[in-house]
Order: sequence, then C-alpha cells, then structure tokens
Amino acid sequence: MSRNRLLLSFALIVALAGAWLVVDARNPCRVERPLLPESWFAAPSAPAPICGYRVVASYPHDPGAFIQGLQWVDGAFIEGTGLVGRSSLRRVDPVTGTITQQIDLDPRVFGEGIVVVGERIYQLTWQDHVGYVYDRATFRLLQTWQYPTEGWGLTYDGENLVMSDGSANLYFVDPVSLATVGQVAVTDGGAPVVRLNELEYIDGAVFANIWQTQHIVRIDPATGRVLARIDFTGVLPESQRAGADVLNGIAYAPNERRLFVTGKLWPSLFEVEVTDPTR
Repeated sequence: MSRNRLLLSFALIVALAGAWLVVDARNPCRVERPLLPESWFAAPSAPAPICGYRVVASYPHDPGAFIQGLQWVDGAFIEGTGLVGRSSLRRVDPVTGTITQQIDLDPRVFGEGIVVVGERIYQLTWQDHVGYVYDRATFRLLQTWQYPTEGWGLTYDGENLVMSDGSANLYFVDPVSLATVGQVAVTDGGAPVVRLNELEYIDGAVFANIWQTQHIVRIDPATGRVLARIDFTGVLPESQRAGADVLNGIAYAPNERRLFVTGKLWPSLFEVEVTDPTR
C-alpha cells in the first residue's frame, strides 16, 4: 500500500472513530458515563433535553414506606423512610418487596436520605440537623453528626458524600470527618434548580429527584449543570395512585446496569430504561 493510501486509510478510521465518540458523548440520555465530556458540546445556557423512559419490570413494594433514600447493595435494596413516628432504615428483597431487616428511628425525627459507603450506612434527618452512621451488616448505630442545613438526599461520588437540602445546592461532605468540604449550585439553562431531593451517583453524574415533579435530573457534579431531564410521568399506573405520594427514589445496580425508581407510599417499584429525548 502506498504511503498516501495508508495515510488516507488512517485518516478515515480516525474520522469514523471520532464521529462515533461524538455521537456517543452527545447522547444526554445515556445513563453510563460518556466517552467524552458532555460539557464539550452543550452550551451552559442551553436547557437540558427531556428524555423518556421504558418500564422493564415492576416489583411489589411496601405501600406504607415513605421513601426518602434508596440504594442497591449486595442484591438487595437499602431504604430510608420518613414521616415522624414512622421513619426507619430497612433492607428489602427486590423481587418480593419483603422487609428482611429494619430498625426504627427515634419517633420524634423525620428520616431522610441514605447512602452505603464501605461498611457504613449514612442517614439524614429532615429538620433535626442530625445524621446517623450505622454498621452496614447489623444496622448498629456507630455515631451521629450535625449539619446546619435541612437534610434531603444523600449519595456518594467515590470520594465524598453528596447531600441535598431542598435548595439548588449540592454539598460535598467528607465521609470520615463529616465536615462539609465544598458545594455546587445546580442550574438548568442558567436557572437554579431547586427542591433537589433523593440522589444517586451513576457513572460520574448525580441523578436527583425534583420534589413534587415527575422529573429526575442528571447533573454534572463538577459544574452543577443539568445535562438531561427524565420525565417519568405515568410510570405509576393510575390504578395504583390512590394514597400514593410523589416520585422519589432512585437506585442503580452498576454491575448489571439496572436502574430502578419508586415513590413515597407507592405499592410498586419499577426497573426502567432511559430512552432518547422526547423534546
């Protein structure tokens, strides 16, 4: 092969590979981390696209659980529930919805988000400014800590806890010292996004329920920019809506790449796939 033809072939391969990478990176509805940073392609002032969803499967769930935190751990769900006098920490069978382990919180507090990090479980409370740290296996209380804001959602980015308080801010908390080490304001199209609630960290992005909406947003934690919104309108069938509250609860099984959502007082939990932008 001549040198010119070799160079031409190499250029074609690079171009095709580059085009594939760009398409891959520019799909904002990808749950997995894109191969190139999405911030390279979207203007910070551009509103996030709205993605759709497809229900893969549904599973029974305790309709009395006011879900505040949800995480997939070792083939089961760890759940934090709320309401004064009804707040708990639970381990739940994902197929049957059976509670296999539970401790109840002080009946005076309102439980909020949870996250599992190593051998510890962290749980927030709403307006009591206190968080709990438990042993992962036994649910034994190990310590408490104080924070100045309300407590809403909680996740872990591989280095720090990521916490929401109902505002447009995400706070980064050292899991050892439990000191706040940073924060970022979340925006969509340049406007603040408030009522950030339950959180899940998935392949480099923070997914957050927006309280009192059917939307989950996918956030770049470095910049706070919303990369995509997922509209889950209709995920809970009308026949199951009696007594149900709002969408709240995101869990991800990374090895199987399975995404789950549920809500407060919902009788079902759903395995879903995110689909291409609807608008």
